[in-house]
Amino acid sequence: MYGTCSDDDGAPPSPPPGTALADATADMRQRQRRKRREPPSPARRGDGGGDGVDVGGRNREGSVTQWNWGQVIESQSPKAIALNLGYWLQLIGWTPLIELKNIAKKDGINARLIGKIEPYQPLFSVKDRSALRLIEDAEEKSLISPGVTTLVAVTSGNLGIGMAFVAAQKGYKFIAVMPAKVAIDKQILLRYLGVEVILVDPAINGFKGLLDRVEQLKNEMENVYVVDQFTNPANPDAHFRWTGPEIWKDTEGKVDIFVAASGSGGTLTGTGRYLKMKNPSVKLICVEPAESAVISVSIDQDLYVLLSLAGVTSQEAMDMARSHLYLLVAWSSDLCATLQVAAREESKNKMIVTMFSSGGERYLNSELFAQVKEECVNMNMAF
Repeated sequence: MYGTCSDDDGAPPSPPPGTALADATADMRQRQRRKRREPPSPARRGDGGGDGVDVGGRNREGSVTQWNWGQVIESQSPKAIALNLGYWLQLIGWTPLIELKNIAKKDGINARLIGKIEPYQPLFSVKDRSALRLIEDAEEKSLISPGVTTLVAVTSGNLGIGMAFVAAQKGYKFIAVMPAKVAIDKQILLRYLGVEVILVDPAINGFKGLLDRVEQLKNEMENVYVVDQFTNPANPDAHFRWTGPEIWKDTEGKVDIFVAASGSGGTLTGTGRYLKMKNPSVKLICVEPAESAVISVSIDQDLYVLLSLAGVTSQEAMDMARSHLYLLVAWSSDLCATLQVAAREESKNKMIVTMFSSGGERYLNSELFAQVKEECVNMNMAF
């Protein structure tokens, strides 16, 4: 949807057919062509474009392009504007990039800080990408059928919400198995989207208790397919096909460092693999909770692309989110780690790209907003 997306705007030649990179490039271009609401490429605007606001495209002078949506809409017929909106899955992907100039200036950072705004996804998180690819992959392998198969996934919320969206569009029933401690906001969203939610007490057998409940469902029901974001290669493949090419395209290949939280490992693995194929010197930083590092202890996924780890405490992430309220993104562990990396001497004058994986509204009942919530509850009415 955003960025310089024509096939002949100075991009490098297409890779050899039959390679993984060629498949990802072809997939990216096909998705670009399906985006009927895509604005014109800044390389073809003629005026150099831009007023200094980063929303994903970059002009010839290296400054940032802001699309004039009024002009874009006026240039299209009403039919063209509404085309494809009946098929919402086409809106997944092509989220904008913004440059965090004020944050860099405030912290005395001599590097370019770029954030990819995943709350622009249809269901407002990066997990929309994973949900789509996980289901598409199962369909391509004839493992599931709409109206027949029931999809089941263990989720802490965001993947489940993305799954609910994709499953509804494609005609699947979806059951989310979640830890009972998950934010009530996510539970409400899932129920509103028609998902059957099964809560499991995390104090009983921890994560294994969730997996045991999934196995129980498989034994009790027919035509159940378990969507496993932790072991299914389709999860990182979503980011190899889409996130990586988007970042490469929209930064014109100038990205030097990519920072992403660990989670399931899919975003970092898939995006990192693509960026490394395009430029082996790109550095990859994995962000882990300092209190419960996982990948630094054991590696279960294909994470050979990792270069280094940045530990961030929950308190640091909350403090960062609260100090940059205008972003209204979720717990800002990625931004914390990005600033850690940017402060290094070797990062001077580098372009560092990170992910803002979801919006803050999804955490209104979490500790992140606890103080503000208390203030609102105790407000006095004016007479």
